Amino acid sequence: MMSIREWINEDSPTSRFQANSGRAYRVTIALLRNPLAVLGILIISTLVLTAAFAPFIAPESPFGQDLGRRLLPPSAEHWMGTDELGRDIFSRVVYGARITLLIVALVAIISAPLGLVIGAISGYFGGWIDKILMGVTDVFLSMPKLILALAFVAALGPGIENAILAIAVTAWPAYARIARAETLTFRNSEFISAMKLVGASNARIITLHVLPLCTSSMIIRVTLDMAGIILTAAGLGFLGLGAQPPLPEWGAMISRGRTFILDQWWVATMPGFAIILVSLGFCFLGDGLRDVLDPKQADKS
Repeated sequence: MMSIREWINEDSPTSRFQANSGRAYRVTIALLRNPLAVLGILIISTLVLTAAFAPFIAPESPFGQDLGRRLLPPSAEHWMGTDELGRDIFSRVVYGARITLLIVALVAIISAPLGLVIGAISGYFGGWIDKILMGVTDVFLSMPKLILALAFVAALGPGIENAILAIAVTAWPAYARIARAETLTFRNSEFISAMKLVGASNARIITLHVLPLCTSSMIIRVTLDMAGIILTAAGLGFLGLGAQPPLPEWGAMISRGRTFILDQWWVATMPGFAIILVSLGFCFLGDGLRDVLDPKQADKS
């Protein structure tokens, strides 16, 4: 009787599920052999668990104020000290993980599929459709992301919802370019011609064949972009255009703590460390995924 491992690693899979299971298994093994990718997975897993179990991890409420203990340095009682209103910074950083994870997840859910569909359609059809879609994409790419996000938030008004929407609007053009480039490499392939001969519609070809082939590159780019998304969200929060007080958003916490940076350094430094750590985690994981999923990188190695 064939074991599960032999079934997964079989050279000639008999079903799509078996083929996908084997690919997932090989990708996982390759990732676990990359120390930086493992470190990235641990950091991101810690972020997710922290966000999920914040009420059990945080020793205090992130909104509770006590002016009698304002600006206390890190100690056994307050691991990261307290801020100017006597709030426990560690508790606020823990609850801030929820906001960071929410921003990252929603931006990825909005911008990645949008860019993937636009790029695939542009590369598949070509001609005037390609010129129009890529012309709009180039307009967005010609402007710095942070400046464009600031413009959108200024027009829509401050708030975490508007910040997420603004970041998503500035993020999709890069994904569209990648999807278009991937589609151009195989739009004239024999399997595409065969699908057309059997009567498959353009919508069916794009949905069932083109988009899945672009997914690997998209996953890599999205993971690598997470650090930039976190920094952009923190920048909007720092300027007062993102999450509004008293929400424990890390960028807003740095903004409030910059007044005390010389004497009470921990107020701004602790949420800054959290931003750096999470950004590094996504960068490490993105590099590991690129090494595993990108065939060009695999050929070089």
